[in-house]
Amino acid sequence: MSNPSVPEPSQENVATTDRLASQSLAARRKSLEHALAHRPEAKDLEERHILQHGSAKILQKQHELEKAMTADQLRKHLARRPTIEELEARHILPENSHHVSPALLAHQKELERSMLEDSLKGKLAHRPAPEEVIKKGILTADEDPTHPSEEEKKLE
Repeated sequence: MSNPSVPEPSQENVATTDRLASQSLAARRKSLEHALAHRPEAKDLEERHILQHGSAKILQKQHELEKAMTADQLRKHLARRPTIEELEARHILPENSHHVSPALLAHQKELERSMLEDSLKGKLAHRPAPEEVIKKGILTADEDPTHPSEEEKKLE
């Protein structure tokens, strides 16, 4: 029942295949021996929490207990945590910060500061000159902001 289109393997090809297979097997064996020789001790694995010592059921119960204790501690800390309203009252959080996304809060604060800066620049641009203020009687001549007073000269 041989297929006429597939040639029969020659003895040379069979020998080469067997030789490669035995070399591969020897290499794997050598690699395994090396890995086993350098394998860490069980004590080292226990110290690194890779290998656990004891019964599986006991270890599982211990793990569940530790998890439950951690959850209880977290619940206690969260119960003592101040509310958003308390943090706002103590000026730790800005007013109404819980209504705005934290990502938008920084942009909102930056925008408010920019608007305040623009408003101040506009008011300073339309501020009357010191001479005008003196003419209107708001300041006296000795209060002229462009000329330092005798007291200010002494401080310098």
